[in-house]
Amino acid sequence: MDAPGVRYLIAGSLCYLVGVMVVTMAVIVPMNDALAAAKPETPEGARLWANNLVIWTAWNHVRTVTALAATALFALAR
Repeated sequence: MDAPGVRYLIAGSLCYLVGVMVVTMAVIVPMNDALAAAKPETPEGARLWANNLVIWTAWNHVRTVTALAATALFALAR
């Protein structure tokens, strides 16, 4: 842990792992699977699409911000 930048590497790795990979697999993929199975022309399907649009967009922003943070941390680690 004494090597220069190792703390940035660990923080960047955790940021990417949790903020991008875990969010993708635990939230985004199941939502995409539910949307793929839904029929948008039905009232239930339309409601699912409208609801998921808001939630998916919020989680996608989380992924974007944490990916950018991980990139910045990796750059600082060099």
